[in-house]
Amino acid sequence: MSIALLLIDIQKDYFQDGSMEVPGSIKAVHAAQRLLDLFRVRDLPIVHVQHISTRKGATFFLPDTDGADFHESVLPRSNEAVIRKHFPNSFRDTALNEHLQAKGIKELYICGMMSQMCIDATVRAAFDKGYACTVAHDACAARGLAFNSGNIDANSVHGAYMAALGSVYAKVLSVNEIIELLNNCT
Repeated sequence: MSIALLLIDIQKDYFQDGSMEVPGSIKAVHAAQRLLDLFRVRDLPIVHVQHISTRKGATFFLPDTDGADFHESVLPRSNEAVIRKHFPNSFRDTALNEHLQAKGIKELYICGMMSQMCIDATVRAAFDKGYACTVAHDACAARGLAFNSGNIDANSVHGAYMAALGSVYAKVLSVNEIIELLNNCT
């Protein structure tokens, strides 16, 4: 199969006691872990994307901090690729596209954080590069946003971004649906 799992920014700063806690991060990481386990059992390609913030004034994912480390539930193994990035789009100024092309990957299964930032930017870029994308909506999480003097709660932000991605850029499925789909492909 020419598929790969892309785990984006599942790093400690997004969890309790981190510098940028994301609501629903625990639920999302447990769902992502189920996908990771399936890809490992089936010996399918896995790419862990790690954001290292080099932007002036950044407050999280700082170089050489515990918060920039991967969450212990999804730690990369030595045979799994790790791509470090400095922008929301996992393809920008990284070797991700070259890595995927070298492995003949045509289809990406994507999960991680945050729905409204790095998931959105990466899925749209992957689509533009010709990859077929499937986003595991329950293995992603978002933070609330403020707009036009109002607040938008995290669930609404997550839902809006999943709906937007699902309209053109990706299939948006639950982890259970993805597991069933992949199990039926063998």
